[in-house]
Amino acid sequence: MLRYLPFLLVLALWIYAFIDCLNTPEEEVRGLPKVVWVIIILLFGEVLVGPVAWLVAGKQRGAGPSGGSTPSQWHRNQRTEWVAPDDNPEFLKSLKEENKKDEALLKEWEADLRRREEELRRKERGAEELRGKERGEDEQS
Repeated sequence: MLRYLPFLLVLALWIYAFIDCLNTPEEEVRGLPKVVWVIIILLFGEVLVGPVAWLVAGKQRGAGPSGGSTPSQWHRNQRTEWVAPDDNPEFLKSLKEENKKDEALLKEWEADLRRREEELRRKERGAEELRGKERGEDEQS
């Protein structure tokens, strides 16, 4: 198992550098265009030159655009106010709109059901009248 460890570490670094390069915004890439960095990482990944070059020289490191040198500091500065659904007027408005749509659809279905029931009653009456006429003709014969 230990003989595969160096190969797995090289592969992990290769994959990390490749994904990091793809996810890095173009304005944070240094030196070369992003496409060239991807090619360097892919071509020279087995000998670690590409991934190490990317990690050392390819990406700007340090404070982000909105301050904070670590992700946790950045998140502390970028705190958003969480609002419960009960207190969110936009969410409540969307619920009211959905309720109106559902009520309109239900009314359409009820009207369609009444229309179909009425058609069925007419067909049943017509069938009864037809049977009654047939009986009357049979009795006269």
